Amino acid sequence: MSESVSCPDHVDVLVIGAGPGGYVAAIRASQLGKSVAVVDENEPGGVCLHSGCIPSKALISAAKTYELFVNSKHNKMGIAAQSVSIDYAQVQQWKHGIIQKLKNGVEGLLSGNQVTYVKGRAQFKSGNEVRIDDGNRSKIVKFEHCIVAAGSRPVELQGFAFGNRIVSSKEILQLKEIPQSLAIIGAGYIGVELGQTFAKFGTKVTLLEYAPHILPTFESELASIVEKKMKKNGMQIITGASAKAAYEAEGGVTLTYTHSGEEKKMDADYLFVAVGRKPNTDPLSLEAADVQVDQKGFIDVDRQGRTSNPRIFAIGDVVKGPALAHKASYEGKVAAEAIAGHPSAVDYKAIPSVIFSDPEIATIGLSEKEAVEQNYKVKTGKFSYAANGRALSLHAGEGFVKVIAEANTGFIIGAQIVGIEAANLIAEIGLAIEMGSTLEDIAATIHAHPSLGEIVMEASEAGMGKGVHSL
Repeated sequence: MSESVSCPDHVDVLVIGAGPGGYVAAIRASQLGKSVAVVDENEPGGVCLHSGCIPSKALISAAKTYELFVNSKHNKMGIAAQSVSIDYAQVQQWKHGIIQKLKNGVEGLLSGNQVTYVKGRAQFKSGNEVRIDDGNRSKIVKFEHCIVAAGSRPVELQGFAFGNRIVSSKEILQLKEIPQSLAIIGAGYIGVELGQTFAKFGTKVTLLEYAPHILPTFESELASIVEKKMKKNGMQIITGASAKAAYEAEGGVTLTYTHSGEEKKMDADYLFVAVGRKPNTDPLSLEAADVQVDQKGFIDVDRQGRTSNPRIFAIGDVVKGPALAHKASYEGKVAAEAIAGHPSAVDYKAIPSVIFSDPEIATIGLSEKEAVEQNYKVKTGKFSYAANGRALSLHAGEGFVKVIAEANTGFIIGAQIVGIEAANLIAEIGLAIEMGSTLEDIAATIHAHPSLGEIVMEASEAGMGKGVHSL
């Protein structure tokens, strides 16, 4: 390894990881006058772009389109389609085209902001040095500050090693064919999103969840509406189930699990293990840089992302909190600004969480239960999609918007939405929380008619006890 990796010997800021946290942090640091290099062993964009957020949403969109055509003869619009088919190779090619376009965009942003991109694996040698190895060459790079944005990877359960037929969230998105049958362990957001996707493509999907209901980290009134649609899609949902073992065979896999005290077996073409993710901190040799991690591998940070080594910051999936791309990007900006001497600090009160299920779920701030547990006196407003003209014209009357406010002041402190375009509707409430707005502020804002946005307005009016279109 005599030839050096193409990277400066010294940089002001070295970013480890080029995902939505890392590349955003790198760009912001460069904008603030720092010399910056970002190192990643994979392509720019990270898991989110290449094997997570973007490819999964592309497949979700394709499945939804296919479902519309297939079910057209069952709807009341008077539109029917004949001989609908899927060319899954073309679906995958279309998905890859989206990824490639966005990857090129990230590369252009890094280059345009004078950020050096280095393909290789980073490992700390000291508190201000990293060895970068690309498999053929290596180099020691010194930094004034470092931002660790190494991301996460799927949890591999003992006895369920990933292989040809036992797959993670990465492999399930890259299948060359639509499986006839699919077993899924875990009914969190990844299992639900992709389970519904393949069910719409025609796969017989069985979903196993240890908790009493799907999406266990979300309130049951949200999850129940999605579960109803999943069953309509033909999915079998088994809650209170515990997976025990899996055995690959030619052309399939056999899963053993327990349910209601009985041991059972099922066969499927593939087994998709979707039980969470773990931080990519173990390969970094963080101990060499005096960076402290907890027992689960998460890096301890302050409100600016600073670790136990004041030169080194950490953001995204390697720190505690939900593994969300937009959270990582936000933290990346804060860390870069802190390095540049700005008083930036994280404030998580208005970070949305979205599930691209059918219908979508979006939450922000506090739920009613959480608010009560934190000793808030609350009032809530709720409005149904079924009473909204635009939702009905979209053949999407399932769901509701619920807004939570502090009782005495009317300040909005949270919201839950389940229904079409929930991911977009939650943004208005996020801004309201960030701006310190009240129910009256939203209710007094004129919303276009007919629009889905009216549901947020109507829920706010209902919270004030002044609902016009609700009793």
